[in-house]
Amino acid sequence: MPVEPGEFAAALRQYAAGVVLLTVRDDIDDVGTTVTSLMSVSADPPLIAIGLAAGGYPAEVLQSVGTGAVTVLAAEHAILASRFASAGRPSARHLLGSVPWHRAPVSDAIVLDDGLAALDCRVASVVGAGDHVVVLLAVEGVPALGDGDPLLRLRGRWADGSGGPLRRP
Repeated sequence: MPVEPGEFAAALRQYAAGVVLLTVRDDIDDVGTTVTSLMSVSADPPLIAIGLAAGGYPAEVLQSVGTGAVTVLAAEHAILASRFASAGRPSARHLLGSVPWHRAPVSDAIVLDDGLAALDCRVASVVGAGDHVVVLLAVEGVPALGDGDPLLRLRGRWADGSGGPLRRP
């Protein structure tokens, strides 16, 4: 008996996932998107994997350019995560507003100054996976390493490191 997409999504909303910001710099502009499907694959060599919507612009640009950066978001980045999760978003630089950032040395992609960590990456391979692609990224550097409570996604909402819901200041 096939699993209904709504039932599948409801089951996975029970799983707390860390939230990262994927950014890519191409010849035209900076592209960014919020990602909750990231996993460590290997420590030697350092590899991570992320899942992206197959038909989405971020996946297209990442595959075309071949490099990008991943910033691990802190609990205070919930509003920023929402901006980058919205459909039809403008340039990544416009969504950042006054948030301090710099460029990663290998990918030249945007990295948040106050992220919990940042990984500068090169695309190693891409595998089709239903309506998504799984992108295997070789980590070329760690241009930022910070401290704080992580931003999580749990039950369709942003949560802090304890899994508790975030409160508006």
